[in-house]
Amino acid sequence: MTVDHVINYIYIVSAALFILSLKWMNSPATARRGVLAGELGMLMAIVGTLLRHEVVNYQWILAAFFVGSAIGIPIAYLMPMTAVPQRTALSHACGALAAALVGTAEYYRETPHGFVMVALVVETLLGFLTFTGSLMAVGKLQEILPTRPIVYRNQNFINLSLFAIAVALGVRLILVPTQSGIFPVFAGLSMLFGVLLILPIGGADMPTVIALLNSYAGLSACAMGFALNNKLLIIAGALDGSSGFILSVIMCRAMNRSFTNVLFGAFGQLQPSQVQAEARSVRSASPEDAASILEAARSVIIVPGYGLAVAQAQHKVRELFDALTRRGIDVKFAIHPVAGRMPGHMNVLLAEADIPYDRLFEMEEINSEFAQCDVALVIGANDVTNPAARDDKSSPIYGMPILEVDKARTVMVIKRSMSPGFAGIDNELYYMDKTLMLFGDAKSFVSEIVKALPAPAARAR
Repeated sequence: MTVDHVINYIYIVSAALFILSLKWMNSPATARRGVLAGELGMLMAIVGTLLRHEVVNYQWILAAFFVGSAIGIPIAYLMPMTAVPQRTALSHACGALAAALVGTAEYYRETPHGFVMVALVVETLLGFLTFTGSLMAVGKLQEILPTRPIVYRNQNFINLSLFAIAVALGVRLILVPTQSGIFPVFAGLSMLFGVLLILPIGGADMPTVIALLNSYAGLSACAMGFALNNKLLIIAGALDGSSGFILSVIMCRAMNRSFTNVLFGAFGQLQPSQVQAEARSVRSASPEDAASILEAARSVIIVPGYGLAVAQAQHKVRELFDALTRRGIDVKFAIHPVAGRMPGHMNVLLAEADIPYDRLFEMEEINSEFAQCDVALVIGANDVTNPAARDDKSSPIYGMPILEVDKARTVMVIKRSMSPGFAGIDNELYYMDKTLMLFGDAKSFVSEIVKALPAPAARAR
C-alpha cells in the first residue's frame, strides 16, 4: 500500500467523521459526541495532509503550530461562555483569512488558468470579504462598534457597486491571469465590501449573520479544495458552507425575514415612537414579591435571552431551577431560535450551567404550554417575546414567530431598564396588567429571588 492510498483512506474516515459530527450536533444530548467526532476528523485530516509528498519542509509548519496553539489554547480556556459568539466570529475570520492567503500565494506562485483560476478567484473573494466581515461582527458583538445599524445615503447602491467591481476584476483575472496588478485591487475591494456589508446590520440579526459568515468561510474552503486538488477540503468546505446556509435560512424563517432584508434592510434602528414610550406606566416588583409568586406556582417557564448572557446569570438561574424543582414545581426553559447573538447561544449557556437537556424546549414545542403556565419568567429576552409581532400589522417585526409568554397567567420580566431591544421597538408585553417588571442586573436579581424563597419545608400544598 502506497502513501497516497493511506492518505485517501484517512481522508475518507475524516469525511465520515465530519458528517457524523454535524448529525450528532443536531441535539444537545449528543452534541459533545459530535464535537469530539469533528475534532478527531480534523486531526486525521491534518495528519493525512502532512503525509502528502508536496510537503518537503516542516519547519514553518511547526512554527505555525506553536504560534497557533499559543493563541488558541488561552482563548479556549479564558474566554467566558458568554463571549462564544465573538469567539465564533473570530474563528470565521481566521479560517477565511487562511483560505484567502493560500489563494493569494497560489496565484503568485503558479498563475493558474481555467477552472483552477475560477476556484481561486471564488476562494479569495469569499475569503477576504468573510475575514473583514467577521471582524466587524466581532466588533459589534463586543460592542466596540455600535450595535445599531450604521447607515448612510445610497448605502446599498454603493455596496453592491463595489461588489460588482470586485467580481468584474475577478472575471478579468480569470480571462487574463497574467495581469497580476489587478489582484491587489481585487483583494482590497473584497475586504472593503466585507466591512460595508456588516455596517448596516443590527444586533437583532447577528444570529443570521454568524451563520451566513460560517457559510461563506466554508464555501471559500471548498473553492480552495478545488484550487489545490484536495478532495477532503472540498467535502469539508461543502459541508460547512451548506450547513451554514441552511442554518441562515432557519434563522430567517424564525424572524419571518428574507436574506435581502437581513443584509440590506438596516433592521434595528430606533423607531420614532420610542420618544413617547416613557410616558406609559408599568408595574414593578421586588425580589421578595417575585419569590412569593414563584413559590406559589405549580408550573414555571423560564425564557432566557441576551440579557442573561450579558449578566452571566446562567449559574444563578441553575440555582433558581434547583430551588423551584425541590419544591415540586415544574420548571421548563423556552428557547427561541434567534435568542442571543448566535444560533444555539442560549442552549450553550444553559448547558454550561448543567441545566438538564430534557428541560430545554424549542419554540414550537413550548408555545402551546404558556396558556396553562402559572408564571413565565423572562430573563433578558425582548423582541422574541413581543406580542406586536403577532398582533400589530404596522410593527417592523410583524409576522415574526415569538414565544407567547403573554398567554401565561403571570409574566415577570427581569430587565435593566425600559430601553428597547435590538429591533429598536417598544415591547407591548411590559405594559400588560399581568406583567411585573423586575428591574436590575439579571445575575443579582435572580440571586436575590433565590435568597428570598422560603425553605422547601415551609411550602404548603
